[in-house]
Formats: sequence, C-alpha cells, structure tokens
Amino acid sequence: MTHSPHPAVFTLGHSPDPDDAFMFYALAENRIDTRGYRFKHILEDIQKLNERATRGELHITAISIHAYAYVLDKYALLPSGASMGDGYGPVIIAPKEAAAELAGASESDIREWIRTRRVATPGAMTSAYLTLRLFLGTDDESFVNVPFDQIFDALRAGRAEAGLIIHEGQLTYEQEGFVAVLDLGKWWKDKTGLPLPLGGNVIRKDIERPVRHEVADILHESIRYGLDHRDEGVDHSMPLARGMERSLVDKFIGMYVNHYTLDYGETGRRAIQEFLGAASENGFIPAPVELEFVE
Repeated sequence: MTHSPHPAVFTLGHSPDPDDAFMFYALAENRIDTRGYRFKHILEDIQKLNERATRGELHITAISIHAYAYVLDKYALLPSGASMGDGYGPVIIAPKEAAAELAGASESDIREWIRTRRVATPGAMTSAYLTLRLFLGTDDESFVNVPFDQIFDALRAGRAEAGLIIHEGQLTYEQEGFVAVLDLGKWWKDKTGLPLPLGGNVIRKDIERPVRHEVADILHESIRYGLDHRDEGVDHSMPLARGMERSLVDKFIGMYVNHYTLDYGETGRRAIQEFLGAASENGFIPAPVELEFVE
C-alpha cells in the first residue's frame, strides 16, 4: 500500500452528540499536546459518517461497528473511542398502547410483534440496525430508515409503528410519550455475557504507521483528559444536549464514555468479534471480519 504523507490538518468526523463532544473536548479546546497535528472536527449523523467511511473521505472518523465490516480495506480501528452498551443499548419503543398489548409477553412474542410492525430505524449501517436483525434472525423486515433524531416524529406522524432509538433517545423516550418494547443491549448481554459494541473510531490505513500511532495516543489523551475533568467536559457537551437537563447529559456520557472508551481491552475486542461473527454467520455482512487495530 502506498502511504500518503500526513496532511497539515486531519479531518475528524464524529456525531453531534454529548458523548462524542465529551470524548473530543480536550482536542477541540486545545487542552492537550497535539504534537504539531491539527484536527478539523466534522459533526454529522452517524449514518452519514458510515457512508462517508465507505468512500474513505475522512482521515479519522467515528463509525458504527457494523459499518466497520464494509471498510476493512480503508480503515483500521483505533484502540480508544469505543461506545459499548454494557447491559443497555438501543431500545425498541412504541406508543403507550403497546404496553397493554405486550404485558407478560415472552421473547418470542416480542420478536413476532416487531416482525409485524413498520419499524423506524436510524440507518442501515448502524450497529443498532444490525443488532435488531440479529434479534429477529431474519433480514426481510419492514424497516423505514430515518435520521435518528426524527424517529419520535415518525411515530407520531404514523410513518412507523415502532422505533429503534439510539443516542440520548434511550433516556428520553418516556418523557416523549413512548414505552420500551425491548432493550437490545440487555438482550445481547443476556445472550452472550458481553457488552454490545456500538461505535468506535477508525483511521485511514494510507496514513503512515508511525503517524497512526501518534494520533491514537492523542485521542487516548483527549478521552483521559475528559474523564479527569468531567465537569468541564460535560459543560462543553451541553450545546449538543438537544434539550436534556445537565444531570441527564452527565448520565448519558457515563453510559458511553468509560473504561471501554479508553481501551477496548480483551472483553471489548471479544465483543466485536462475537458481534460481527454472528452477523457473518447470518449473512448480514459481506464476509467474516478480521479485526485490525492500531497497536
């Protein structure tokens, strides 16, 4: 592979969400030594970032673990930046009437209920979407892909009968007037004993190896700084809170920026292998995945 000389400015893609803002707070506010490198932050919906990654457009980007299966030729996983749902994760929600309908429902009842509903999902390359397919065990469902922050509206407008909620929607669906049908992160933990690997950071493989290592160190330091200066990091994230109170933002950040975010560790890496291995066995991704990390 020919390596491109490292650019004067790295493009760095991430979601416009409190957890990603917290993760990159130290980098955005020049709180750490960036070793002469500069970073241009590009904030876009995760599905758009996944699509851009398939084209190799950004030097470094947040990506759904599901989407990683489609960009193996272009990107390597950075060892920090994971979003793992440890016993929690994307939630299938529905209007309140569903609560009575599903009272006492078994897992197979819930599976059948979802299969017969039009479900609004946050994008075909998201890990939430793949987890739902793994739960259902089939790929011919009636899904309606809409931007993640429009799923509540899609349900209210009748464009969907259930919704697959990610990001802060996992904490706000009740106040929006909906009920939980299934927490996919809990289902995955019960099934495998592992956290659900939702997102990670990747870097282009045409960037020279020593530079990739330095960037990995810088991003690790950014996450560490945020965790060590939590109040400042939460303050920095508040403009992206979409109406959430500070205490809820703090809770949300704690769910997705933690020890797994500093480093996947053996458990986190095993979780990805299990997740993408199940996807491959079910024919939901093009081929088996061999993980490549910047070590």
